Amino acid sequence: MKTPKPAIQANTLEFETTALVKPTGFREYDARWWFGAPGDDPKTAKAPELNYMGVQALGLGLATVIHNMGVEPKIVVGHDYRSYSIAIKQALILGLLEGGMEVHDIGLALSPVAYYAQFALDIPCVAMVTASHNENGWTGVKMGANKPLTFGPDEMGQLKDVVLNGKFNPQPGGKIVHVEGMREKYIEAVCKDVKIERPLKVIAACGNGTAGAFAPDALRKMGVEVIELECNLDYTFPNYNANPEDAEMLHAMAAALKEHGADVALGFDGDGDRCGVVDNTGEEIFADKIGLMLARDLSKNFPNAKFVVDVKSTGLYKTDPVLQENGATVDYFKTGHSYIKRRTTELGALAGFEKSGHFFFREPLGFGYDDGLVAAAEVLKMLDRNPSRSMSDLKGDLGTAYTSLTMAAHCDDETKYGVVDQVVAAYEQLGKDGGSILGRKITDVNTVNGARVTLEDGSWVLVRASSNKPELVVVVESMQSDDDMRKLFREEIKPRLAGFKEVGAYNQEI
Repeated sequence: MKTPKPAIQANTLEFETTALVKPTGFREYDARWWFGAPGDDPKTAKAPELNYMGVQALGLGLATVIHNMGVEPKIVVGHDYRSYSIAIKQALILGLLEGGMEVHDIGLALSPVAYYAQFALDIPCVAMVTASHNENGWTGVKMGANKPLTFGPDEMGQLKDVVLNGKFNPQPGGKIVHVEGMREKYIEAVCKDVKIERPLKVIAACGNGTAGAFAPDALRKMGVEVIELECNLDYTFPNYNANPEDAEMLHAMAAALKEHGADVALGFDGDGDRCGVVDNTGEEIFADKIGLMLARDLSKNFPNAKFVVDVKSTGLYKTDPVLQENGATVDYFKTGHSYIKRRTTELGALAGFEKSGHFFFREPLGFGYDDGLVAAAEVLKMLDRNPSRSMSDLKGDLGTAYTSLTMAAHCDDETKYGVVDQVVAAYEQLGKDGGSILGRKITDVNTVNGARVTLEDGSWVLVRASSNKPELVVVVESMQSDDDMRKLFREEIKPRLAGFKEVGAYNQEI
């Protein structure tokens, strides 16, 4: 195969005969490209960043990297429920076969189903075609060659080099195996040790994404009453993106919970590896605080447990008295499912929690990868172990912190890391100079992933580059008040980022 081109005009002969792979699609821990939404007019639509021949090149490149790593050339492949995902998967498979891989195609799947299949079939590698919660028109691939881990920057760098520079190594021996019944095996495995005795009414919200084919049946099998919300599969996503971190989906979950008098609402993203929670009063509980609730509960049965959280997570982990009493330790690490998954495994942690809703449970609770349904099971088990307490009661046991939504400001992939480098340098210097923010001295500048700047009262602000979209990510948390939290954004973060012409509008503000 010839070396792909970084840009090709759509609806042309060249587009049909030459591989297109835009370099920016290779992210820190997976791959994401704008492919084009169904029905787009190629003359006026946003230019595609990938075509089918480019996907085939990606498959051959992935096979080449796997062979170079010395890993057994067997791979699980699945696809999410987008109108073009199955075609992209088939193009990917063509490349994998050309690279000598034995491909085990599990069909329509959630990302955690593909990860589970690696264990169930004893296969080292995985390639899941999904754009997760991204808008219609995006596509991507989550990859791994060492279960339960997925690729990080090193492996993605190798893949990018092979694909963009045409360093392909076609090999004979390619083979495809169609695997039947993985959906049923996965649901059985997730529910195997879950038997909820407490009567619970649960809203299952799926945003018309792939999780609608899995979550309602799995939750019922766990023993709860299920009220379905947008669980019918619809690749036009007529209501909102399947993203339980976005306000629109959370508000819909809250409305359904109040309408049906449910105990909890559980929301799943497009590929089912994340879980969002709305409590019995209709208030959303950000995933980092769900993680803290779970850590408090689990630490009672697992003394001296280790937990990993991402840098977007609440500072309450540092001061929680229950964790301290039970000898639990907490490590703050880089945001990103691949990073937290890897860190959780490296430290032998019981679980890892990410503010975006990725939860990672290691044995005996799980296999170590992010799985929205395993997270849902742990939430339900926590409620079952506390039969007289509601979700809002358990949330009320936490310390007080006022945390913002995860906000994003547009910044092109080509410039976002440079902007963040300048922000990090400015905050580091401010900290060294004994500087303050809103009258509070800076006590720590954590630069493991952008800049997380902690103040003397425990409040903090975070600016980092998104790993999968052309955006800067912003989170703020105040230990004082909701109004102070908003001031941290409006009077510190927003003016600071406004100084960069590369930074555009925010997707939402507070």
